[in-house]
Amino acid sequence: MTAVDAVVIGGGIAGVSVAYELAAHGDVVVVEAERTLATHTTGRSAAIYAPSYGAPVIRALTVASRDRFTALEMELDLPPLLTPHAGLWVAFDQPGLDVLDGLIEDGTVRTLTIQDARKLCPPLNPDRLRAAAVDDTAMDIDVMALHQGYVRGIKARGGDILAGEPAGAIRRDAATWTVHVGTQRFSTPLVVNAAGAWVDRIAEAAGVSMIGIQPRRRTVALASGATPADPAWPLVIDARESFYFRTEGTRILISPADETPSEPTDAKPDELDIAMAIERINEATTLGLRSVHTAWAGLRSFVPDRLPVAGGWPDHPGFAFLAGQGGYGIQMAPALAAAGAAIMLNHPIPADIAVRPEELQPRTP
Repeated sequence: MTAVDAVVIGGGIAGVSVAYELAAHGDVVVVEAERTLATHTTGRSAAIYAPSYGAPVIRALTVASRDRFTALEMELDLPPLLTPHAGLWVAFDQPGLDVLDGLIEDGTVRTLTIQDARKLCPPLNPDRLRAAAVDDTAMDIDVMALHQGYVRGIKARGGDILAGEPAGAIRRDAATWTVHVGTQRFSTPLVVNAAGAWVDRIAEAAGVSMIGIQPRRRTVALASGATPADPAWPLVIDARESFYFRTEGTRILISPADETPSEPTDAKPDELDIAMAIERINEATTLGLRSVHTAWAGLRSFVPDRLPVAGGWPDHPGFAFLAGQGGYGIQMAPALAAAGAAIMLNHPIPADIAVRPEELQPRTP
């Protein structure tokens, strides 16, 4: 039996980010079932930092992460993690206009004329476009540099990472938990369930109340068509979130912004979803997409109120969740990890993170 201060289950961005924060306060072990870390959702992210994207709590965590990305570059000796890349919100009908009006009213985006929107992205169809606004603070994220930096940081702080062996039995004994990993056993006062789409399965196996996680598949593809891609184009997001696209080298990264309910699994792209993305984007633009070069899918996991969870149930002391990030997990990772670690250690949430513990605690499904 090995005694540690925390066992973190899950080696994606949620697991390694909170493990890095916890490792500043004690011995931490990260347990990942796959042989390679970041195999599922983290490694398939669209890699976007967009402070205008998401509910108020998510936007607050995203904004608080901005300076923390810069701090991590210094702490972990990383290349620049964020590269400016504007986000262009577009509306083609009244429901889209209503969403756009709300974003403009919140002050998260800046109104553009149709003409100015087409200067930023010439393929937009002027016959269909009804309104546009830009998020000048949007950026690209170097996801793998961030993830690998956290991994190195955990090890530098004395933590350990076990990959290729899932957590087995998890049992509460008096004031501690025992976690079985292969032939090893760990005794710890804190188990952090950061297993993404699998968090409820981990909770159930530990005899802990579930949080109602719902994995939803998101399909992405790289396509090309009649109009050559220009790297200067912004990320383009339909205000109704029925599609988005951005340039990726000489091709166009596309998605129908689907949210298809799924079991926890190694998600695969669906041909109908890809066709839907092409159809919607071709209607909204003059791109004339027709060739798909590659496609993939990931699971974005939500709880019913679609807000992240960081903390535990009062009747299961020492068992905490970091879950339910939906499609925002990378852009808010630094702040969510810092806030989550503070909650788990009964410390105050850092003053630069404008969320309250009760906004992140588990809620009854």
